[in-house]
Amino acid sequence: MDVAVVAITAFAAAFLTLFSGFGLGTLLLPAFAVFLPADVAVAATAVVHLANNLFKVGLLGRHANLRVVLAFALPAACAALAGALLLQALAHQAPLATWSIGARLCTVTPIGLVLGGLILGFALFELHPRSKAMAFPPRLLPLGGALSGFLGGLSGHQGALRTAFLIRLGLAKEAFLATGIVSAVAVDLVRLTVYGLDLWQERVTRLDAAWPAVATGVATAFLGSFLGARMVRKVTMNAIHVLVGLLLVLLGVAIAAGVV
Repeated sequence: MDVAVVAITAFAAAFLTLFSGFGLGTLLLPAFAVFLPADVAVAATAVVHLANNLFKVGLLGRHANLRVVLAFALPAACAALAGALLLQALAHQAPLATWSIGARLCTVTPIGLVLGGLILGFALFELHPRSKAMAFPPRLLPLGGALSGFLGGLSGHQGALRTAFLIRLGLAKEAFLATGIVSAVAVDLVRLTVYGLDLWQERVTRLDAAWPAVATGVATAFLGSFLGARMVRKVTMNAIHVLVGLLLVLLGVAIAAGVV
């Protein structure tokens, strides 16, 4: 595993969030998954995601709406536990099939199918012109928290659903952002606890071999998002958004098929 390649890829993915309109976790997960085992990739992405959100909590946390946080983040945290446990169960399942591209052997695994399918699905969702307008009534807030938290625990894909369920609550901009960030932190803390315990138990066989790349990727990804956010105002460029979305679709298919 080339640590330098992981570092460059993670930095580029994090920096690209500035222009693509995709979230940090959405871009980092497939970037890490190219070089790391799928469950380790999810855990590494979660570390960066949590670090960024803790920084944001320091800036905006006081604006969070406590009532909404309790209604949304509590179900999200509980469901995140279930999603993270499912991820770990999938990580220990035997491969489903093998196939080859020339001399390269590709292995289809349950965790690869699930993560690849989710990356593909959310990339297509983000590319759909009506995705930004999707919203759900306030009465479904606890359900939205549970769905967002479960997917957050399983793969880290929680932002799009969280926004769809919070957007119609009539919160001020600062309250909307802060409430979403606090909810994301709750999910990240729960899922990282599950990931960490599982990886620690297998540190000799998997984590010890991967930790240099994980640590390097986490550090450079955080640096990319930190520097990018301070260089220019965040602007989504439509051409880059479409290009990145199509690359995510291809990566999702490749991960599901066992190519990467």
